[in-house]
Amino acid sequence: MNKLEQALTGITKLGIDTSPFIYFIERHPVYLAIMQEIIQKIDAGKIIGYSSVVTLTEVLVHPKQLKKLTLEEKYRNLLQNSRNFELIPIDANIAEQAAELRAHYNLRTPDTLQLAAVYEVGCQAFLTNDKDFKNVTELRIILLDDLLEST
Repeated sequence: MNKLEQALTGITKLGIDTSPFIYFIERHPVYLAIMQEIIQKIDAGKIIGYSSVVTLTEVLVHPKQLKKLTLEEKYRNLLQNSRNFELIPIDANIAEQAAELRAHYNLRTPDTLQLAAVYEVGCQAFLTNDKDFKNVTELRIILLDDLLEST
């Protein structure tokens, strides 16, 4: 069993932070293969993927600055039209939970909105590459760097 399989054991709902989507769409040489595996698992329905609408905001900033319309469309298509994946809107309950998480962990507001949103829909784990999440105990934090096979 590889590191990814171990990390996803027992996970049926996976929250995903912004950076993994950037790695996938922009074909990051270090993280692309692992993200392809994760996206394939979601597409096949082995796990259901979730992220908040904050992700859509974050991934579109750079393409909009550079006026890269094709890249914008790739992000929109992935986040809004993928099978077995859902973008979660931010509501008052999620905002309250995010405030609680921010007060407890001193994370940035966008990060706590992400966590609160995926926690609200019952995700058991959150995929990120942000080490600031390492102290979060509400759900399993999976760091992409920890999944890389050592050579």
